[in-house]
Amino acid sequence: MDRKTWLAVGLSIVGIFLWQWYYNTAYGPYLKQQEEQRRKQAVAAAMAAKSATPPPAASATVTPTPQPALPPPSMAAQDETLASQGKKDRAEFQFNNDTGGIEAVLLLMHVNEQHGAISLNGNRLMPIGALAMTPGAALGGFTMQADRAHGVVTFSKSDSDGLTIEKRFTLPASDSPEAPYVVNLEVTFGNPSTTALSRPGYFLSTGAAAPIHPRDMPIYTRFDWSSGGKMSGRDVNAFNASSIPLIGYQLHPAQDTFSEAVANVDWASVTSQYFCTILSVTDENLKGASVWSSRFVVAGTPEGTTLYGIQGALGLPGFTLAPGKSLTQKFQIYAGPKELARLDALGHNEEAVMNFGMFGFISKWLLWAMNTLHGWLFGSYAAAIIVLTLIIKTGLWPLQNKATNSMRRMSALSPKMTEVREKYKDDPTKLNEELMKLYRDYGVNPFAGCLPMLIQIPIFFGFYGMLGTAIELRNSSFLWIHDLSQPDTIGHIMGFPINILPLFMAGTMVWQMAISPKSGDATQQRMLMFMPVIFIAFAYNYASALSLYWTTQNLFSIVQLYKTRNTPLPTLEKMSVKKRPGSGGSSNPRKKRPS
Repeated sequence: MDRKTWLAVGLSIVGIFLWQWYYNTAYGPYLKQQEEQRRKQAVAAAMAAKSATPPPAASATVTPTPQPALPPPSMAAQDETLASQGKKDRAEFQFNNDTGGIEAVLLLMHVNEQHGAISLNGNRLMPIGALAMTPGAALGGFTMQADRAHGVVTFSKSDSDGLTIEKRFTLPASDSPEAPYVVNLEVTFGNPSTTALSRPGYFLSTGAAAPIHPRDMPIYTRFDWSSGGKMSGRDVNAFNASSIPLIGYQLHPAQDTFSEAVANVDWASVTSQYFCTILSVTDENLKGASVWSSRFVVAGTPEGTTLYGIQGALGLPGFTLAPGKSLTQKFQIYAGPKELARLDALGHNEEAVMNFGMFGFISKWLLWAMNTLHGWLFGSYAAAIIVLTLIIKTGLWPLQNKATNSMRRMSALSPKMTEVREKYKDDPTKLNEELMKLYRDYGVNPFAGCLPMLIQIPIFFGFYGMLGTAIELRNSSFLWIHDLSQPDTIGHIMGFPINILPLFMAGTMVWQMAISPKSGDATQQRMLMFMPVIFIAFAYNYASALSLYWTTQNLFSIVQLYKTRNTPLPTLEKMSVKKRPGSGGSSNPRKKRPS
């Protein structure tokens, strides 16, 4: 690459950063003001609607299991909203008396597509923290007392046999590191009667989760749980019938609900792509004994597909109370964004709901690096991704140069390889032997060119796992991209979304392959041409930040290839072979025996 090209590339990169700085400086305060106004309007509208028509008492979810024989009478609707505040964020918890739980959590600092505050469990199939003897059927009949000054809401009721149940929800103080998305829950069972009372077990609801965006992938709408430090889970697709392709053998039919006895459950959760609700057991003498979940229909999409939500519950073990005794069990509820630092601070491996995958350790490092660079680069996540990519590629520069030189040596050796293939085309065994001999003679490693790609694949999937769930990217814009956490769709043709950045990414891959030294046979080169198609399949409907990363690294590789291509071609020379001891000649002369 000549000096003018380097200058053009450098000025382009500088221009991008200057534009981003100007955009944030000139329009940042205005956009923040507009966003705050939208949030206030959303909160005011929600409060007005609530005061005009009180929300109905949450009804039991329809399940195939029978209802209790003597259900408690429905209570008159009564609700209470408590606001929590942290150092930066705020949330509102909406409680309802009858089923005694959190009907919805309003995240005031996160905006949905309608510019209103994000609402968790807004479907209200089961309140968060609702108690049930049969999963999916919350107990009703609770009375409610609210202490706004201390952020406490208490629910109480008595069963027909005399067992008393009290649930106490407490919001941490605003200056607590747990604020604003954590609520502590204490469940107390009392026996005021003169005989022992028993329960075979009960369930606490995690509430429900549903896609925030119509195009969110179903794999992100999940029910997860942790047992012994290991997370397991199911997404909404797992309720479909499953069978072995081609053979048609059915593994399991379609399911309405899922339940499983699991020992030592630390927490259970429902999650969407960027938000989650986690119910954790904080009592040292208590562990969950089972998990339960079911899915429900949220809405349809313009493409005719169905959006599903998921609800869940954590099963607790049974107990027996002697007369006059009580039992108190402690839990913690987190309802908020999937922020790694917040989840890690909860202390029960809750950060596993990020679901980064097998390269999770890379995803965590990339997320930390991206957030660190974001603070240095004018508050732009796009700039942070670009700079992070350049740092990674610069670190891999020596390895990439070595691989490129190896590929050029392979390309120079190609005529001799063609001769060998033609000569031994009818003898595959001999052909492989001669090719390997050719590699040894000329000191060429046929796999050296693959090493940089093998290193970059884990980084790619690390970015894939991180960018798919990083809440930081929501509503972060760059050039024509309005939201880096969503595809950069600019329009539709016959219902098909037109996403520019993945197409540009594929174009840079084709460009890179066109200028790369040709190595291997024609079949291998044709197989490599499918790589852009494979990467488009991964990235087309994914977060546009992933395409931004891969496009940046492609452009960097193209610059590197042009620079390497301007160096003289390598000269092919046979490697000198040292004679081994005892191989003949004068190296190990044998003395003649006297005749």
